[in-house]
Amino acid sequence: MNQLLLLKSTDGADVEWCKEVKGNTYDMVVEGFQLLSRWTARVWEQCAWKFSRPCKDVGPSESQELSSSYSDYEKVVRYNYSAEERKALVELVSYIKSVGSMMQRSDTLIADALWETIHAEVQDFVQNTLATMLRTTFRKKKDLSRILSDMRTLSADWMANTSKPESEFQSLQHGGDESRGNFFYPRPVAPTAAQVHCLQFLIYEVVSGGNLRKPGGLFGNSGSEIPVNDLKQLETFFYKLSFFLHILDYSATIATLTDLGFLWFREFYLESSRVIQFPIECSLPWMLVDHVLESQSAGLLESVLMPFDIYNDSAQNALVVLKQRFLYDEIEAEVDHCFDIFVSNLCEAIFTYYKSWSSSELLDPSFLFALDNGEKYSIQPMRFTSLLKMTRVKLLGRTIDLRSLIAERMNKVFRENLEFLFDRFESQDLCAIVELEKLIDILKHSHELLSKDLSIDSFNLMLNEMQENISLVSFSSRLASQIWSEMQSDFLPNFILCNTTQRFIRSSKVPLAPVQKPSVPHAKPNFYCGTQDLNSAHQSFARLHSGFFGIPHMISVVKLLGSRSLPWLIRALLDHISNKIATLEPMITGLQEALPKSIGLLPFDGGVTGCMRLVKEQLSWGAKSELKAEVLRGIKEIGSVLYWMGLLDIVLRELDTTHFMQTAPWLGLVPGADGQTLHSQNGGDSPVVNLFKSATSAIVSNPRCPNPTSFYTMSKQAEAADLLYKANLNTGSVLEYALAFTSAALDKYCSKWSAAPKTGFIDITTSKDFYRIYSGLQIGYLEQSVQLQPNNHDMLGDSVAWGGCTIIYLLGQQLHFELFDFSYQILNVSEVEAASITQTHKSPHSGQGWDILLEAMKKARRLNNHVFSMLKARCPLEDKTACAIKQSGAPLPRIKFENTVSAFETLPQKGT
Repeated sequence: MNQLLLLKSTDGADVEWCKEVKGNTYDMVVEGFQLLSRWTARVWEQCAWKFSRPCKDVGPSESQELSSSYSDYEKVVRYNYSAEERKALVELVSYIKSVGSMMQRSDTLIADALWETIHAEVQDFVQNTLATMLRTTFRKKKDLSRILSDMRTLSADWMANTSKPESEFQSLQHGGDESRGNFFYPRPVAPTAAQVHCLQFLIYEVVSGGNLRKPGGLFGNSGSEIPVNDLKQLETFFYKLSFFLHILDYSATIATLTDLGFLWFREFYLESSRVIQFPIECSLPWMLVDHVLESQSAGLLESVLMPFDIYNDSAQNALVVLKQRFLYDEIEAEVDHCFDIFVSNLCEAIFTYYKSWSSSELLDPSFLFALDNGEKYSIQPMRFTSLLKMTRVKLLGRTIDLRSLIAERMNKVFRENLEFLFDRFESQDLCAIVELEKLIDILKHSHELLSKDLSIDSFNLMLNEMQENISLVSFSSRLASQIWSEMQSDFLPNFILCNTTQRFIRSSKVPLAPVQKPSVPHAKPNFYCGTQDLNSAHQSFARLHSGFFGIPHMISVVKLLGSRSLPWLIRALLDHISNKIATLEPMITGLQEALPKSIGLLPFDGGVTGCMRLVKEQLSWGAKSELKAEVLRGIKEIGSVLYWMGLLDIVLRELDTTHFMQTAPWLGLVPGADGQTLHSQNGGDSPVVNLFKSATSAIVSNPRCPNPTSFYTMSKQAEAADLLYKANLNTGSVLEYALAFTSAALDKYCSKWSAAPKTGFIDITTSKDFYRIYSGLQIGYLEQSVQLQPNNHDMLGDSVAWGGCTIIYLLGQQLHFELFDFSYQILNVSEVEAASITQTHKSPHSGQGWDILLEAMKKARRLNNHVFSMLKARCPLEDKTACAIKQSGAPLPRIKFENTVSAFETLPQKGT
């Protein structure tokens, strides 16, 4: 084909070279026809062999039923082809259809070359070979000479001799010897079928002489008066004429040689089995398609559409050859059903491959490095690209856009996968947020890989659709609502804070209100990570984050919610604090009423035992144990929310720092000597604005600039972006905002929980402020924590201290609490008692058994000091008079707290 294109584009090409190229084209077409004929014949032979030798025993792997229950057609087709035979049949069908299609596409290109070659063959024979025979062999045989003359008269193209160039005449003239044959100029004018048949008949008459029973066959030499050389020439040309007929009818010949419709017809077995139709699994074309999809063979994948040509051939035979419309209707119905299943299975295979590819790429490299068999997590490449580019698939006369069908199906599959991931997260606790983020990242990466070859919807668009977050005024996405619901129903009531590890863990006690979660939805394995091995690997990673809630989970929350839904969740949590404080107000009032009128300082002479007995007598809350438990749980939830806000603040500050590092060079920001951010332009424009302004000036100055207005608009947009990014540099703190919000929520209860003393001095004995209530609650649950197993701390954790100390601090009662807390006073008594008996070299509390309780009090004091330190650093109250010890209104110098290092980075350790 390349040589023919070169030949057509070259003027005055050499005649001999032209003849050689066109002759080679003719030979190649004949060879192609012979190959197609042999391949199709082999398929015929195998099909006939299979039909004559049905499968006797159905293997146990195929079915558990008895082989006698199968029809004859199932035994000759469905269970009669092994996997190797199906593969070979698919390959052979692909050879036939692809070669036939290639030859059909080149029809118009090679037509002139074929016709010219046939014309040259015929004219050389009738003008030169027959002329020689007439002068030599048949000169004295008038009957035979007449037949040969008729052959020349019938098919000789004498007009071709008049158009030969003068130079060619001179090259052929050798002393005027005509024995060397006539020269004719080849033309793309092939003989008609009638001429070919007449020539064959006349050659037959010459050779046989009318004797149909000539011994030795038609061209046998026995009893013939024709010389062997002439007989051989007649025989060669006779068989060439038979090939001419096939080549002249080029398209019909290819259609006949590539016709595999016989592989579908099964009417005989329908009649013998007395059934209307066989299952789709019994159809041989569909068996081949299904085998390609199930085998996942990269070599066969590009041939997956070839078996559908069998349906095209069978439909053509049903309408044109058999002229049976009902057969075509059967084929059409089967093709519709098969193609729907094919598209569905193909899309599932494509999605599984890209999902597995993405999961493999996103596996932790250190995890793969630590494995001895890490190669099992690698994905073998599959060639789906050619299928994803097919826009014109011919099927029963219709043109199907396979690429569009795949894209439509993929959009649906991605949405179904997102729906499954959200359903799966909703059936688990909040700790599964890390797994959800990982699975969404895998799905997003799969979308990126597939988008290189296929045009599908934007992933962010699909994600927003599944989160019901499309509207411009919708801020509470499905995920944010689920996180908030999970925090209300499970996280805040049932998770406890372990302050030293900065994480929440589930309480070992039975939850007060068990949450009925939906069951984990069932889905295909490819909705996880693609393959079973990759599913196990990523689930192992998810299990590492399933037993707690900490920084990794908070990072996932921030990434998944984004800047649109995260403020809504923060507001919901702050409202929860406000509602919880309102709920606690009547309960604390009840505890205040139960306190005695006067509570003095604990005496030192009674020791720890006497102090504990006095505290129990003064805190007569025995009848209000349920009320105490409710107050502790409420304070614990407030503390959990505040600590949750602290974790969120850490993550947001990290993201803000990353964002600042990315935008600072474009905004012209540099660090100053005192750590402050300075502008390097000294009042000028930022680099990004200068860049766009200079580019706009250079382009507009060019006289060929078609539309300078758009470039001026871009320059203005750069200035707007500069202002926008600079305005977002100084972001606030979520934790500080939460503390300010909590302080505002406490203002309405300040008069009840922090009453001003009537005398203007510190009220020691009659105070019923919040710090006194919390002091009694703290010593009560500390005492219970060392007596009960599992202890009360497993139910409340460190969140109680965070909630209680925050309220005390915001009410301005920190100094009161540190002076008059019952556990602090007992620790002071224990230190004095220990110092008084150090000469005895005995443990001062070994006899009474207060060691565990005192250690719990010391731990609580360290934790309280840690919380107060964080509050002073993040929410200094130097502008509030409530910080002073005296609240009578007398002017006092305001107390200022030094800003310390973040409390989350300097956690107190035991013994400090």
